[in-house]
Amino acid sequence: MPEPRAAILHADLDAFYASVEQRDDPRLRGRPVAVGGGVVLAASYEAKRRGVRTAMGGRAARIACPDLIVVPPRFEAYVEASRAVFEVFHDTTPAVQGVSIDEAFLDVGGLHRLDATPPVDVAARLRDRVRDEVGLPITVGVARTPFLAKVASRVAKPDGLLLVPPDGEDAFLHPLPVELLWGVGDVTAGRLRAYGLHTAGDVAALPEPVLVGVLGPAAGRHLHAVVHGRTPERVVTDRRRSSIGAQRALGHGPHSPTFVRSALLGLVDRVARRMRGAHRTARTVVLRLRFDDYTRATRSHSFAHATDSGEQLAAAATALLDDAAGLVRERGLTLVGVALTNLGSDAAVQDTLPLEHADRSALDTAADAVAQRFGSGAVVRASLLRSGDGVAVPLLPD
Repeated sequence: MPEPRAAILHADLDAFYASVEQRDDPRLRGRPVAVGGGVVLAASYEAKRRGVRTAMGGRAARIACPDLIVVPPRFEAYVEASRAVFEVFHDTTPAVQGVSIDEAFLDVGGLHRLDATPPVDVAARLRDRVRDEVGLPITVGVARTPFLAKVASRVAKPDGLLLVPPDGEDAFLHPLPVELLWGVGDVTAGRLRAYGLHTAGDVAALPEPVLVGVLGPAAGRHLHAVVHGRTPERVVTDRRRSSIGAQRALGHGPHSPTFVRSALLGLVDRVARRMRGAHRTARTVVLRLRFDDYTRATRSHSFAHATDSGEQLAAAATALLDDAAGLVRERGLTLVGVALTNLGSDAAVQDTLPLEHADRSALDTAADAVAQRFGSGAVVRASLLRSGDGVAVPLLPD
């Protein structure tokens, strides 16, 4: 049996949107910067040290940091920067698993057959290339598994490099606060701390049945495996994207039901257009909500047959929103998102025949063509003309 090697890299750009703005405007360098107006989409580390956080309302951000510089988002610039960074990733190794626009896992274990450079040195070289060729800071964690590499990059931020050797995994992981474990959100962390479990080592000391009792079967078994290093070891590079989605931060309300519904419909239009452009269809619509207390909820609807119809997708999404109206009224809404899942090829679409309603596929095709030629803002729902369609951020792929 070959000895395990720390050959998985997790590369994560630092404060990505804000770093692109600071790169492109020298006047912003070294100063607290937030991207976004009503809601903070990204904050530079200078702003984070002053208490500014992602998803914070603009007013609260300025109270925390009176000299905060707020700039509007430029998504075309971010996409261009991301593509340049991913070119460096793919030039480093063919085994790249993109996680989002600004992070990826890289498996460099096979490179030793061609190059004797240790993985940690490969990571250092990658950081230098991203800084020199793209002009952005990036943090890299190096470990035996993607999970540990992800945690290592969190610990090393900003602009750092951290190696977790296979024989030092417990020594690295167990002193960390539970919030740093990938997959442990605020709700789970709060539940663990309520039981006196503050670190990964505290959790590792518990038998699995106890964790299952605290968190439930799935979460308990998963976390037990995590703190004992029993997580998948390979980078996944051989699957097609399984979902397409977008979300819009609304800020603290109250928001009228009409405004929320319009925001959701605008998101559906965006993601449906992207899906059709990729020649895909969807069987499931997922509604994602975030409330004033930062808790989240999802609702989903599956069709009998896959579809790319904007009308059907919009009807399903708004029906899900109507079903969640009681929760929204009770808890307040700060973010709405939609994802299309169970994706397939558009060649396999078997839609229901339009016996009761007119076939609107030609309308989708025409709207897509206008948006492709003149930009996504050329075709906007009338309900969004007054409020605007806001800043829609792509959801992470599954």
